[in-house]
Amino acid sequence: MCCRYYIKETQEMQEIVSDMLRSSLVRKWNELYQVKTYGEMSPTDIVPVIASNRSRQRAVFPMKWGFTGKILLMNARVETAAVKPTFKDAWASHRCIVPASYYFEWEHLIGNNGKTRTGDKYAIRPNGSKMTWLCGLYRFENNLPFFVILTREPGESIRFIHDRMPLILPEHLVGEWIDPDSDPAELVREAVTDVVAEEAV
Repeated sequence: MCCRYYIKETQEMQEIVSDMLRSSLVRKWNELYQVKTYGEMSPTDIVPVIASNRSRQRAVFPMKWGFTGKILLMNARVETAAVKPTFKDAWASHRCIVPASYYFEWEHLIGNNGKTRTGDKYAIRPNGSKMTWLCGLYRFENNLPFFVILTREPGESIRFIHDRMPLILPEHLVGEWIDPDSDPAELVREAVTDVVAEEAV
């Protein structure tokens, strides 16, 4: 968790994608892989991500999902990101927001034998919102940006689905999250846990 999310072609997302397409990184990425804009997003996809630019202003960049290494790291636990060697530098100054319409999660069911099996697929988003602002961390690999999505304990309404959920912030805190001078530990306390889940087709 989180290993899939979806971007609808709404006006707000069109503006975000348009900002991304102005980045010089699009051309660099497209020499290697195709940048994605809408639809279902998976690890290793190159997608729109909001972060601070060199002038410390909000900007949108194409970033690849997953830190590479011995294994692909898609997520980072918010409880330990500040101290884990892989994530602590990004936690301190390279934070990002992954804009989504909603994210997907598959119900984890425990059978009589104690083993976990996959159940229904759910589309999950903040209650009363058409956008989902997923918190992430990024770093550079070979001069290109890669990101992971932070996770936390789930809200009560979706605990039956999975024991983790992405760290989601309200829209008005997006700018503070990507600000290198802000304190992420303080912002985590404002995380959105009131979410709604609908079975996905």
